[in-house]
Amino acid sequence: MEVTITKENFEEEVLHSNIPVILDFWATWCGPCMMLSPIIEEIAKEYEGKIKVGKVNTDEQEELAEQFMVMAIPTLFLFKDGKVVKQLSGYRGKDEIIKGFEI
Repeated sequence: MEVTITKENFEEEVLHSNIPVILDFWATWCGPCMMLSPIIEEIAKEYEGKIKVGKVNTDEQEELAEQFMVMAIPTLFLFKDGKVVKQLSGYRGKDEIIKGFEI
């Protein structure tokens, strides 16, 4: 299951998560983001309990996008123990995400 991440729940859902977190920075007007969305949803279902998947709408959460210097979307971050350990930008296939994040 995907979690909507906001500046209000970021600390609890991401920084204090006891499992790794993939954050998907996206926007409704972004074509590649819309193409990536079902892949992210599939990863969330397949790895439920092992990985948390969070979605950050960059139009609604500009502060978070600025905090992580998101210059292009979609951008994916992998957090472990509250720290960014990997980042992928642009549309990626499921296998590339799994391999890139070593899931």
